[in-house]
Amino acid sequence: MSNEYQKALGRKIAKHRKRRGLSQREFAHLVDRSEAWVSQVERGVRKVDRMSVLESLAEVLEIPVSELAAESPIVASAAEEPVGGSRLRLVLSGAHALNAMLRTEPEQVEITELRGQAEQAWTLTHEARYLDLTELLETLVPSLEAAARSVPNGERAELFRLLNATYQACSSALSKLGEFEAAWIAADRSITAAERAEDPLLMAAGEFRLCLTFQGAGHFDQVESTGRTACEALSSLVDRGQPEAMSLFGALTLQRAVAAARRNDATAAYRNIAQARSIAERIGEERNDYNTEFGATNVALHEVACAVDLGDAGVALRAAEGVDASGLSLERQGRFLVDVARAHLQRRNADGAVDALELAESLTPEQVRSHQLVRQAVSDLLTIQDPPGPALHGLARRVGIP
Repeated sequence: MSNEYQKALGRKIAKHRKRRGLSQREFAHLVDRSEAWVSQVERGVRKVDRMSVLESLAEVLEIPVSELAAESPIVASAAEEPVGGSRLRLVLSGAHALNAMLRTEPEQVEITELRGQAEQAWTLTHEARYLDLTELLETLVPSLEAAARSVPNGERAELFRLLNATYQACSSALSKLGEFEAAWIAADRSITAAERAEDPLLMAAGEFRLCLTFQGAGHFDQVESTGRTACEALSSLVDRGQPEAMSLFGALTLQRAVAAARRNDATAAYRNIAQARSIAERIGEERNDYNTEFGATNVALHEVACAVDLGDAGVALRAAEGVDASGLSLERQGRFLVDVARAHLQRRNADGAVDALELAESLTPEQVRSHQLVRQAVSDLLTIQDPPGPALHGLARRVGIP
């Protein structure tokens, strides 16, 4: 969707809203959105990129939907090939398990070395170093698949746990790179490995990765379904105060909050945030069980993200002021700064948004330069700051926007 179309659409919506004698608040109520969302759409700051939303707007405005979509069809933007994305897909495409099963000579297994490499995979994931991660997984995944089928049955559980962790790291990276179908495959394989290890908490961690995949793909109903049923399964362990289960429950609840916010259900979003905060308070410390980084700080970061998705920029920026994310991974710190930038953008504060994006880029350059939300934010910033200043011009060039 072009910036010109976005602005023209906003002006047209405002014109027909006024023709009907509706205030922004009244119109927002009728289309089941926030007043801030309507304001941002009419100013051309927020995109309307789903036909179902256009149809809802047209119905309330009492005009044909074709009038709103006249200047341009709504199509998904074609993103450039993300860094490392194609090679990570190929890691999943190899018939590694079949090759391991048909080997005539047993694999020499060095569990200590494989354990260290699996830990390194998560270090690279948390630092958003996707090319380095890809190079590691190209050898680690085949090695683990072979090792898990070469040792005696009594020793296989640990190797399947390592395989689970490795596929989770792969899924996490693929989700960040926008490769959601491949991320789904990796998450599913992590769950299968956890089942073979007979470890239910690892299975729950795999369900968490599925939620992240569905979230990125925009399948918010699947996020809610997966998150809700996984939380129900964990509830007995949570009631008994099992810390690892509580971390997973909290992380899944945060994903349900984000999905609700993206469905514009503020009540459900903030209810889930409150429940996750209660779990974090019960745990009483920052944890990183199963690489979820769950704790009070991550709850605060998700509160900011939900406020941005709901169009509540003021709430998001006030919440962000009290957050110290320095104890979390670079990936989480960078993602938080992207949300701060989006909040500044909603306020039409281009300088604040650019500053936040540049800081995010300094922490996790691969994540920022390949993330669709960043590209969208930079594209929107170019409509506000015209001509763009040197900082925005350089940022646009680095994320691939001409």
